[in-house]
Amino acid sequence: METTRRPRLTPAIADIRRAVRALLPAEGLVLVGLSGGADSLALAAATAFEAGRAGIRAGAVIVDHNLQDGSADVAATAAETARRLGLDPVLIMSVNVDSDGTGPEAAARTERYAAFDEALAQSGASAILLGHTLDDQAETVLLGLARGSGPTSLRGMAARTGPILRPLLGIRRAVTRAFCVDAHLEFWTDPQNFDPRYARVRVRETVLPLLERELGPGIGVALARTADALREDSDALDELAESALHVHWAHGQISAAALAAQSPAVRQRMIRVGVHNLCGVSLNRGQTLAVAALVTDWRGQGALSLPGIRVIRQDGILIFSAPGPT
Repeated sequence: METTRRPRLTPAIADIRRAVRALLPAEGLVLVGLSGGADSLALAAATAFEAGRAGIRAGAVIVDHNLQDGSADVAATAAETARRLGLDPVLIMSVNVDSDGTGPEAAARTERYAAFDEALAQSGASAILLGHTLDDQAETVLLGLARGSGPTSLRGMAARTGPILRPLLGIRRAVTRAFCVDAHLEFWTDPQNFDPRYARVRVRETVLPLLERELGPGIGVALARTADALREDSDALDELAESALHVHWAHGQISAAALAAQSPAVRQRMIRVGVHNLCGVSLNRGQTLAVAALVTDWRGQGALSLPGIRVIRQDGILIFSAPGPT
């Protein structure tokens, strides 16, 4: 790997540096989630450069999922690259992925974000920058459509989610590869990125190219733009639901009249958020509509028992509680 030659400022390098600059905090320490792939490597190099100019510290966190032979060597190589870029500290977090019925992709994601939380606590960093690109955003939206997940999935990933920052959501994957070539950085190609057992790989390698061929270029950009619009709408509806809950929800109870006065979108959010805040249960759409029917289709029905929550209507009040012992 060439590290002494200073790369010329090409369009790819300029675009990614600009994207990073727009999202960096003004002070403190940030970490880059680094896998060694082109997306995260371009992000790491741009962050090292921009953090130095901004007078803040930048390090890296590498998560070894232990899912492939030689994963420790890949993590060590990524750590060495991070140090050569001037990133400090460089943390390697080793995790064990147990799908526990959720599937390997979801389980790996859960362990990865838990490792990020630990890295933040260990280092005192204020944020972790991740290399998700516009193409990743388009894939996320398509997967959400396929699962019928509703606005929560279709809104895609946000540029800011707590301490998680995603500067490259407006950058195409091809640009991160061009950055690495222009900057003389050798990136790692994860063989799992081509394994058709994973739904995201099938979307990336088959579904999106098919849509581009049949519907014309620009599908990825259009999907990402749709996610941005849906996120704005969903955030506004969430704020309305939270405000209404603050006024009407108390001790796991809310009047049916207060729910009936809301639009369906706000009413269903109030139910989901109220239940989650009360007992940590995430209702799916069918379960949420079943609770809403105690308001919109009231015929004197009895208590509604759902996984982790019991709901009954008494004297015009919906009462939410944990289910009793069976």
